[in-house]
Amino acid sequence: MELMHKSVVIIGGIILAVVLFALLGVQRHKANSYSTGIKAANTSRIRQSAIYKKLEKRYKILRCILVASLVGSILSSLFLIARPFETKEIESTIKKRDIIICLDVSYSLYDLNYEVTDYIEELVRGLEGDRIGINIFNTSTVTYVPLTDDYDYVLDKLDELEQYFVLQKEFMETYNGKKYSDLTDEEYEEYEKMAIKLSYFDAGTVYNSDVKGSSLIGEGLATALYSFPYLGESERTRVIIMCTDNELSNIAPQVVDVEKAAEACAVNDVTVYGIYPREEVFYMPDLYDYEECKSEFENAIKITGGKLYIRTTDNSVKDIVGSIQKEDALLVKTVASKEYTDMPFIPFVTLLMCFVASITAGLVLQR
Repeated sequence: MELMHKSVVIIGGIILAVVLFALLGVQRHKANSYSTGIKAANTSRIRQSAIYKKLEKRYKILRCILVASLVGSILSSLFLIARPFETKEIESTIKKRDIIICLDVSYSLYDLNYEVTDYIEELVRGLEGDRIGINIFNTSTVTYVPLTDDYDYVLDKLDELEQYFVLQKEFMETYNGKKYSDLTDEEYEEYEKMAIKLSYFDAGTVYNSDVKGSSLIGEGLATALYSFPYLGESERTRVIIMCTDNELSNIAPQVVDVEKAAEACAVNDVTVYGIYPREEVFYMPDLYDYEECKSEFENAIKITGGKLYIRTTDNSVKDIVGSIQKEDALLVKTVASKEYTDMPFIPFVTLLMCFVASITAGLVLQR
């Protein structure tokens, strides 16, 4: 226990000691002098009687109790005024992270994207203080969820994305490679219904695809970067988690390629972590080289200080995101602080006991 105002106890204690010594001196002077009253002779016999000795002993004890309790009351009051307190070292975490989930929503990645959104949904439920944003891209980018700490809203949008990827999977497994002429009337009707649902998402991400192409990875990453407000001026840790197979299919020249986008991220202190599919599910391996696409994406990510993670049978998205959270860029800052707690209980109880004792002793002395 410590005292916030120690000087109160020191000064008060000195004054109390001076007053006590002064009163003691006055008391002794009175005991050795006679000023008024009637003197009685032969008091020695009374002083030696058993009842007198008993009453004198009780008087001295009660007077000592009275004086001690009064002194104790004053000292307890001084301690209360001095404000006793206890100091505790508190380690608190400060979460100042902005995380953008950047998803390549070309139909070749529906399984991986579904798994990512499913786990991110679980992750969001445990967040506090972080801001989450979601970008989806193909030819063009849609800021599907702007940076926010409204986690209920994020969860609702993630649910919608999951349904989108489920539809993508159903579409690819049912209609991929089939001609319209091969479909029955019922199948074509279902196809149209599914296409309408998919167009809700696709309309924003395949804008001008007949001119620009698709899977424009660099533009997707650059757009995610510029989704952060106040680039270069924020004290918050900023991270992009990007899921893509890096199968660029551009027709016109890109506005920015993945390397240039990564360099821009590095300049603005934004770290990029990549999630990449395993080779067994790599789309169109006859047109794209798995290792070449992976190396290009990985080299770009390393420019930002990030790391590429491969989704394999032994390395689930849950494991990958867990590993990403352990990276330096995503570590939560721990701040040590002191917490002061008032501790008035002991001096207050002491004051109360001394007060009761002084009243009791005073009442008994008056009898």
